[in-house]
Amino acid sequence: MTGTTRYTIAVARYFEAWNSTDPAARTKAVAAAWTEDGGYTDPLAEATGHDALAAVIAGVRELFPGFAFRQTGTVDGHHDTARFSWELVADADGSAPVAGSDVIVLADDGRIRSVIGFLDRVPTA
Repeated sequence: MTGTTRYTIAVARYFEAWNSTDPAARTKAVAAAWTEDGGYTDPLAEATGHDALAAVIAGVRELFPGFAFRQTGTVDGHHDTARFSWELVADADGSAPVAGSDVIVLADDGRIRSVIGFLDRVPTA
C-alpha cells in the first residue's frame, strides 16, 4: 500500500468515526480508526483509548446535531504522519461554522496512534 493510500484510508476511517450518530456504529468505527491506546488532543478535549474517544465524539455529536464533518483539500503526509483540514457542515443549509486542521500519526497497522487537532474557525458567542 502506498503512503498516500495509507493516509487516505486512515482519514476516511477518522471521518467515519466522527460522523457516526449511532453509538454501536461509533464504537466500531473508533476501533477501526484508532489503536487501542490511541489518543486525540485539541484545544477543547483530550482523550486516550477507544471508550474515551467515543465519548468525546458523542459529546460533539450532541452539541452539533444535524452536522457532518467533511474533509477540505487533500491529505498531505510523509512517513507515519499526515495532515488534513476539515469543516463541520450543517445538513440543513451547508453552512460550516467550525473548521480545523488535524495532524495524525499512524501505527504500523494503518490505524491512528495520535491526533493533534487545531481549530481554525469557531462560532462567536
